[in-house]
Amino acid sequence: MGRGRVQLRRIENKIRRQVTFSKRRTGLMKKAQEISVLCDADVALIVFSPKGKLFEYSAGSSIERILDRYERCSYAGQDINTPSLDSQGECSTECSKLLRMIDAMQISLRHLKGEEVDALSIRELQGLEMQLDTSLRRTRSRKNQLMVESLAQLQKKDKELKELKNQLKKKVEQSEDIESQNLSQGLASLATPPGEPPHLLPGPISPQPPLSIRDISQRKEVGEEDARILVRSGNTTLPHWMPRLSGE
Repeated sequence: MGRGRVQLRRIENKIRRQVTFSKRRTGLMKKAQEISVLCDADVALIVFSPKGKLFEYSAGSSIERILDRYERCSYAGQDINTPSLDSQGECSTECSKLLRMIDAMQISLRHLKGEEVDALSIRELQGLEMQLDTSLRRTRSRKNQLMVESLAQLQKKDKELKELKNQLKKKVEQSEDIESQNLSQGLASLATPPGEPPHLLPGPISPQPPLSIRDISQRKEVGEEDARILVRSGNTTLPHWMPRLSGE
Protein backbone atom coordinates (compact mmCIF):
# COMPACT_ATOMS: atom_id res chain seq x y z
CA MET A 1 0.00 0.00 0.00
CA GLY A 2 1.40 3.38 -1.04
CA ARG A 3 2.31 6.16 1.28
CA GLY A 4 -0.36 8.82 1.59
CA ARG A 5 0.13 12.48 0.79
CA VAL A 6 1.45 14.48 3.71
CA GLN A 7 -0.42 17.66 4.45
CA LEU A 8 1.93 20.63 4.79
CA ARG A 9 1.31 22.91 7.71
CA ARG A 10 3.26 24.90 10.25
CA ILE A 11 5.16 22.85 12.81
CA GLU A 12 4.05 23.93 16.23
CA ASN A 13 7.01 22.52 18.14
CA LYS A 14 9.76 25.15 18.12
CA ILE A 15 12.66 22.70 18.30
CA ARG A 16 11.27 20.45 15.57
CA ARG A 17 10.57 23.53 13.43
CA GLN A 18 14.20 24.70 13.76
CA VAL A 19 15.58 21.24 12.94
CA THR A 20 13.32 20.93 9.91
CA PHE A 21 14.37 24.40 8.70
CA SER A 22 18.05 23.47 8.89
CA LYS A 23 17.53 20.17 7.02
CA ARG A 24 15.31 21.66 4.30
CA ARG A 25 17.65 24.65 3.84
CA THR A 26 20.64 22.35 3.34
CA GLY A 27 18.67 20.21 0.87
CA LEU A 28 17.48 23.28 -1.02
CA MET A 29 21.01 24.58 -1.45
CA LYS A 30 22.12 21.14 -2.56
CA LYS A 31 19.40 21.06 -5.23
CA ALA A 32 20.42 24.54 -6.40
CA GLN A 33 24.01 23.42 -6.76
CA GLU A 34 22.95 20.32 -8.68
CA ILE A 35 20.85 22.24 -11.19
CA SER A 36 23.68 24.75 -11.64
CA VAL A 37 26.24 22.03 -12.37
CA LEU A 38 24.00 19.77 -14.48
CA CYS A 39 22.32 22.48 -16.55
CA ASP A 40 25.01 25.19 -16.50
CA ALA A 41 22.54 27.65 -15.05
CA ASP A 42 23.00 30.72 -12.87
CA VAL A 43 21.18 30.07 -9.61
CA ALA A 44 20.68 32.48 -6.71
CA LEU A 45 19.05 31.43 -3.46
CA ILE A 46 18.03 33.75 -0.63
CA VAL A 47 16.51 32.42 2.59
CA PHE A 48 15.61 34.23 5.81
CA SER A 49 15.20 32.21 8.96
CA PRO A 50 12.24 32.79 11.35
CA LYS A 51 14.59 34.90 13.46
CA GLY A 52 15.58 37.05 10.50
CA LYS A 53 18.98 35.53 9.78
CA LEU A 54 20.04 35.66 6.12
CA PHE A 55 21.21 32.58 4.19
CA GLU A 56 22.23 33.00 0.56
CA TYR A 57 23.73 30.85 -2.17
CA SER A 58 24.82 31.62 -5.72
CA ALA A 59 26.17 29.26 -8.35
CA GLY A 60 28.03 30.29 -11.48
CA SER A 61 28.12 34.03 -10.66
CA SER A 62 27.87 36.31 -7.69
CA ILE A 63 24.45 36.90 -6.24
CA GLU A 64 24.68 40.63 -7.02
CA ARG A 65 25.21 39.92 -10.71
CA ILE A 66 22.27 37.50 -10.79
CA LEU A 67 20.02 40.04 -9.09
CA ASP A 68 21.10 42.71 -11.59
CA ARG A 69 20.19 40.39 -14.44
CA TYR A 70 16.87 39.66 -12.79
CA GLU A 71 16.06 43.36 -12.51
CA ARG A 72 17.02 44.02 -16.12
CA CYS A 73 14.97 41.10 -17.34
CA SER A 74 12.01 42.25 -15.25
CA TYR A 75 12.19 45.74 -16.76
CA ALA A 76 12.65 44.32 -20.26
CA GLY A 77 9.60 42.08 -19.81
CA GLN A 78 7.23 45.00 -19.20
CA ASP A 79 4.76 45.92 -21.91
CA ILE A 80 5.96 48.85 -24.01
CA ASN A 81 3.94 50.38 -26.79
CA THR A 82 6.04 50.16 -29.96
CA PRO A 83 5.14 51.49 -33.39
CA SER A 84 6.05 48.30 -35.28
CA LEU A 85 7.52 44.85 -34.87
CA ASP A 86 10.70 45.82 -36.74
CA SER A 87 11.45 48.70 -34.40
CA GLN A 88 10.64 46.46 -31.44
CA GLY A 89 13.13 43.88 -32.66
CA GLU A 90 15.79 46.53 -33.19
CA CYS A 91 15.24 47.93 -29.71
CA SER A 92 15.40 44.45 -28.23
CA THR A 93 18.65 43.72 -30.07
CA GLU A 94 20.18 47.02 -29.02
CA CYS A 95 19.06 46.47 -25.45
CA SER A 96 20.62 43.02 -25.44
CA LYS A 97 23.92 44.43 -26.71
CA LEU A 98 23.91 47.10 -24.06
CA LEU A 99 23.14 44.56 -21.36
CA ARG A 100 26.00 42.38 -22.51
CA MET A 101 28.33 45.35 -22.53
CA ILE A 102 27.24 46.27 -19.02
CA ASP A 103 27.80 42.72 -17.85
CA ALA A 104 31.26 42.64 -19.39
CA MET A 105 32.17 45.98 -17.81
CA GLN A 106 30.94 44.87 -14.41
CA ILE A 107 32.93 41.65 -14.67
CA SER A 108 36.04 43.57 -15.69
CA LEU A 109 35.55 45.97 -12.79
CA ARG A 110 35.26 43.11 -10.32
CA HIS A 111 38.38 41.54 -11.77
CA LEU A 112 40.27 44.81 -11.35
CA LYS A 113 39.16 44.85 -7.72
CA GLY A 114 40.56 41.34 -7.28
CA GLU A 115 37.18 39.63 -7.10
CA GLU A 116 36.21 36.43 -8.92
CA VAL A 117 39.70 35.80 -10.30
CA ASP A 118 39.74 32.10 -9.46
CA ALA A 119 38.07 31.12 -12.73
CA LEU A 120 40.45 33.18 -14.94
CA SER A 121 43.05 31.52 -17.14
CA ILE A 122 46.75 32.37 -17.21
CA ARG A 123 46.35 34.57 -20.29
CA GLU A 124 43.46 36.48 -18.74
CA LEU A 125 45.42 36.94 -15.52
CA GLN A 126 48.40 38.26 -17.50
CA GLY A 127 46.16 40.76 -19.29
CA LEU A 128 44.67 41.82 -15.99
CA GLU A 129 48.15 42.27 -14.54
CA MET A 130 49.16 44.47 -17.50
CA GLN A 131 46.08 46.63 -16.99
CA LEU A 132 46.86 47.04 -13.31
CA ASP A 133 50.51 47.90 -14.08
CA THR A 134 49.42 50.53 -16.60
CA SER A 135 46.94 52.01 -14.13
CA LEU A 136 49.60 52.03 -11.41
CA ARG A 137 52.12 53.82 -13.66
CA ARG A 138 49.58 56.46 -14.63
CA THR A 139 48.59 56.95 -11.01
CA ARG A 140 52.20 57.37 -9.88
CA SER A 141 52.95 59.73 -12.78
CA ARG A 142 50.00 61.92 -11.86
CA LYS A 143 50.98 61.87 -8.18
CA ASN A 144 54.57 62.89 -9.00
CA GLN A 145 53.31 65.69 -11.23
CA LEU A 146 51.10 67.05 -8.47
CA MET A 147 53.97 66.83 -5.97
CA VAL A 148 56.31 68.75 -8.31
CA GLU A 149 53.70 71.45 -8.87
CA SER A 150 53.08 71.73 -5.15
CA LEU A 151 56.83 71.98 -4.47
CA ALA A 152 57.20 74.73 -7.09
CA GLN A 153 54.38 76.70 -5.50
CA LEU A 154 55.97 76.34 -2.06
CA GLN A 155 59.35 77.54 -3.39
CA LYS A 156 57.71 80.54 -5.06
CA LYS A 157 55.89 81.42 -1.86
CA ASP A 158 59.13 81.08 0.13
CA LYS A 159 60.90 83.46 -2.27
CA GLU A 160 58.12 86.02 -1.97
CA LEU A 161 58.26 85.81 1.83
CA LYS A 162 62.03 86.36 1.81
CA GLU A 163 61.68 89.43 -0.43
CA LEU A 164 58.98 90.81 1.84
CA LYS A 165 61.21 90.20 4.86
CA ASN A 166 64.10 92.11 3.25
CA GLN A 167 61.82 95.04 2.42
CA LEU A 168 60.51 95.19 5.98
CA LYS A 169 64.08 95.02 7.31
CA LYS A 170 65.15 97.98 5.14
CA LYS A 171 62.16 100.02 6.29
CA VAL A 172 62.96 99.28 9.95
CA GLU A 173 66.59 100.34 9.47
CA GLN A 174 65.57 103.57 7.74
CA SER A 175 63.09 104.39 10.52
CA GLU A 176 65.78 103.72 13.16
CA ASP A 177 68.23 106.07 11.37
CA ILE A 178 65.61 108.81 11.20
CA GLU A 179 64.76 108.40 14.88
CA SER A 180 68.44 108.57 15.89
CA GLN A 181 68.94 111.77 13.84
CA ASN A 182 65.85 113.39 15.36
CA LEU A 183 67.03 112.42 18.84
CA SER A 184 70.51 113.93 18.33
CA GLN A 185 69.02 117.15 16.94
CA GLY A 186 66.63 117.38 19.89
CA LEU A 187 69.46 116.97 22.40
CA ALA A 188 71.54 119.63 20.63
CA SER A 189 68.64 122.11 20.65
CA LEU A 190 68.08 121.51 24.37
CA ALA A 191 71.80 122.07 25.22
CA THR A 192 72.10 125.36 23.20
CA PRO A 193 70.53 128.59 24.70
CA PRO A 194 68.15 130.54 22.45
CA GLY A 195 69.90 133.11 20.22
CA GLU A 196 73.27 131.33 20.20
CA PRO A 197 74.64 128.99 17.57
CA PRO A 198 74.89 125.42 18.68
CA HIS A 199 78.21 124.50 20.27
CA LEU A 200 80.19 121.87 18.58
CA LEU A 201 81.50 119.16 20.73
CA PRO A 202 85.29 119.25 21.08
CA GLY A 203 87.12 116.69 19.13
CA PRO A 204 89.60 114.28 20.57
CA ILE A 205 92.82 115.84 21.87
CA SER A 206 95.84 114.49 20.16
CA PRO A 207 98.77 113.70 22.49
CA GLN A 208 101.72 116.16 22.39
CA PRO A 209 105.24 114.85 21.93
CA PRO A 210 107.61 115.24 24.90
CA LEU A 211 109.68 118.45 24.99
CA SER A 212 113.47 118.46 25.07
CA ILE A 213 115.75 120.92 27.00
CA ARG A 214 116.55 122.80 23.78
CA ASP A 215 112.84 123.28 22.97
CA ILE A 216 112.24 124.62 26.48
CA SER A 217 115.06 127.20 26.21
CA GLN A 218 113.87 128.30 22.76
CA ARG A 219 110.32 128.80 24.04
CA LYS A 220 111.69 130.82 27.03
CA GLU A 221 113.62 133.16 24.74
CA VAL A 222 110.56 133.63 22.52
CA GLY A 223 108.49 134.49 25.58
CA GLU A 224 110.98 137.14 26.79
CA GLU A 225 111.07 138.73 23.36
CA ASP A 226 107.25 138.90 23.27
CA ALA A 227 107.27 140.55 26.71
CA ARG A 228 109.72 143.28 25.53
CA ILE A 229 107.52 144.02 22.53
CA LEU A 230 104.45 144.27 24.74
CA VAL A 231 106.14 146.72 27.16
CA ARG A 232 107.44 148.94 24.34
CA SER A 233 104.09 149.09 22.55
CA GLY A 234 102.24 150.10 25.73
CA ASN A 235 104.72 152.84 27.00
CA THR A 236 103.89 151.86 30.56
CA THR A 237 106.07 152.50 33.59
CA LEU A 238 107.00 149.36 35.37
CA PRO A 239 106.98 149.34 39.15
CA HIS A 240 110.27 149.54 41.04
CA TRP A 241 110.08 145.93 42.20
CA MET A 242 109.78 144.46 38.63
CA PRO A 243 113.20 143.84 37.04
CA ARG A 244 113.86 145.75 33.88
CA LEU A 245 115.06 144.18 30.66
CA SER A 246 118.63 144.68 29.63
CA GLY A 247 117.73 146.10 26.21
CA GLU A 248 115.98 149.27 27.55
